[in-house]
Amino acid sequence: MLSGTFAARAYSFFDTLLWIACLNLLWLVFTLLGLGVAGIGPATAAAQILVRKRARGEAAPLLRGFAAEYFRNFGRANVLALPLLAVAVALAMNWNFFSGGRDLFSQLMAAGIFVTAIFLAGAACYVFPMYARYELPLGQYLMLSSRFAMRHLAGTVILLFVSAAVVYASTTVPGLIPFFSIGAWLYTTGWLCDRFFTANDESVAADAEPAAAGTGTVPVAVSTA
Repeated sequence: MLSGTFAARAYSFFDTLLWIACLNLLWLVFTLLGLGVAGIGPATAAAQILVRKRARGEAAPLLRGFAAEYFRNFGRANVLALPLLAVAVALAMNWNFFSGGRDLFSQLMAAGIFVTAIFLAGAACYVFPMYARYELPLGQYLMLSSRFAMRHLAGTVILLFVSAAVVYASTTVPGLIPFFSIGAWLYTTGWLCDRFFTANDESVAADAEPAAAGTGTVPVAVSTA
């Protein structure tokens, strides 16, 4: 029994590692297919959709599923990703400019930009997992991701920690990047966000039940409240 359980867990572990490596490769290939900037959003959306399916135990062909979701979400995913990329580039350029200054104003500006970048990174971690889970107007994903990041600070800190750990590991061992780094980040953050959203939905539904019982109506959970 023990050996069977260990063998099953070992198989599951290595199967997940292989799946992550394949996801990493597909993300890189399809990002390049979109000439980099125009491929990041669709590749990330496709990856998070497949991560959610795997987290739910749904068996889906990785290559065929990734390609299908990439092209299906190409336009909408770019509408989400390009503003985030533009803001990230603007913050990086401004931080680089002000951090070189020695006067108080420059240092305060650099500190403010750094804090803003941390918040943006935390909110960005939720955007595509939220896109993979909920059907919302495009303009609401960025707004609700920001609200969720603020209201669920513990989860946001965990996502930022995971992101920092992946960046640190990738800079320490650059060979991880083409094989595991991006796939590991996508899988871990997607899995965590799916758990955070599930807990939030259950909490919203539980809060709505007493009110619905009093009015005789069926409660409708607001998934990102």
